[in-house]
Amino acid sequence: MTDTAPTAVPPSRKKLVVGSLAAVAVAAVALVVFVLPAEYGIDPTGAGKALGLTKLSEPAMNEEQIRGAKRVGVLALAEQPPQRTDWTDSWEITLRPYESIELKYTLDKGAALDFTWTATGPLYYDMHSHPFDGGDKLTETYSLGTLDQMHGRYVSQFSGLHGWYWQNRTMSDVTLSLKAAGPITESTLFEMGIPRKRELTPPK
Repeated sequence: MTDTAPTAVPPSRKKLVVGSLAAVAVAAVALVVFVLPAEYGIDPTGAGKALGLTKLSEPAMNEEQIRGAKRVGVLALAEQPPQRTDWTDSWEITLRPYESIELKYTLDKGAALDFTWTATGPLYYDMHSHPFDGGDKLTETYSLGTLDQMHGRYVSQFSGLHGWYWQNRTMSDVTLSLKAAGPITESTLFEMGIPRKRELTPPK
C-alpha cells in the first residue's frame, strides 16, 4: 500500500483579504510614524519627535543659513511682544493642515521692524530676506524652526523683501496673527509661489 502525501489546503479568500488589509495597515502606520518624520520632517502623530526621528530629516546649514549666520545685529528676539500701540500693519490668516503662506515687507537698508506673531498651534517658519540687487540667489535666513509665537526687532541689512514663510504641519487648522511696525513701504503675499500685493492694515 502506497502512502499519499496530504494535499495542502489553500487559504480561504477571507483570510487572504484580511491578511492583505493587515499588511496595508502596517505599511501605513510605518509610513506615518517612521518614514515621514525621518525623511521629510512631517510628524502628524508626534511619535517621530518622541522617537527622535525628526532629527534625521534636519539638513546641515544651507547657503541661505550660512549667509544669515554671518550677519550681526539683525534679529533681537524677546519673550514678550514689543510694548507699543502705533503698529503699522496687522494681518491674520487661518492655515489648513499642511497649507503654507509667505509674507514679505519691502524695507530699505537699515530699517528697523518691530514685530509680533502668534498662532493657535505650532507652525514651521523660516524668517528670511533677499535683496533687490541679486534676488532669490542671495536669500539670507536668520531664524527657522517650529514655534507658536515670535516677538522681537529685525534690522534690514539691505533694501529688499523681508519676512516669513509659515507652514502648518499639523492635522488641525491654525490661525496666525501678525503685527509689525516700522518704515514699511509695501507688503507682498506669496501663495503657491505666486506674489500678490496687499495693503497695509494698521489695527483699529
